[in-house]
Amino acid sequence: MTVSSDADRQLALIVEVQDLARELGIEVWLRGGWAMDFFLGRTTREHVDVDWFAWAQDAPALTAAFGARGFVRLARAPAEQQLDYTTGSVELGFAFLARDPDGHVIVAGGPWAGARWPDGMLDAPPGKLGGVSCPIISAEAQIEIKLMTPVWRPHRPRRAKDAEDIERLREGLAR
Repeated sequence: MTVSSDADRQLALIVEVQDLARELGIEVWLRGGWAMDFFLGRTTREHVDVDWFAWAQDAPALTAAFGARGFVRLARAPAEQQLDYTTGSVELGFAFLARDPDGHVIVAGGPWAGARWPDGMLDAPPGKLGGVSCPIISAEAQIEIKLMTPVWRPHRPRRAKDAEDIERLREGLAR
């Protein structure tokens, strides 16, 4: 697949976010299509945005750092659940995580606060793509999330790209 200039900008932003996270001393994990691509080691399709997970406690630091860099905040989801930004033509979103009393990773806020994410989601080794290494959520969690989204959110039927992504992830796990 030929990588577009949008993909180049998104990949550069992935590197920038990782550098920023290291500078702030916080953890971030790629999720969504880019997590799949980093797991597979190749760009599989065009992406409309870059999706991340971060700990809810780090939201103030992220907000300050992105504001200082001129990123524009988009008001899409409850702030305790997710922060969305744009810079140039690239959008990125940070869904927030917390832990329940038993140590399970859960949705930090918003209408699904307290819902558990898949076990082992944050335990994957970093993914690699084009010489860039990045923390990603596990392929197994990616599959579970893509399978369960239409169940969790019935108004959002499974998209063709999600079915294709599930197949790609399963093939990657089989290798």
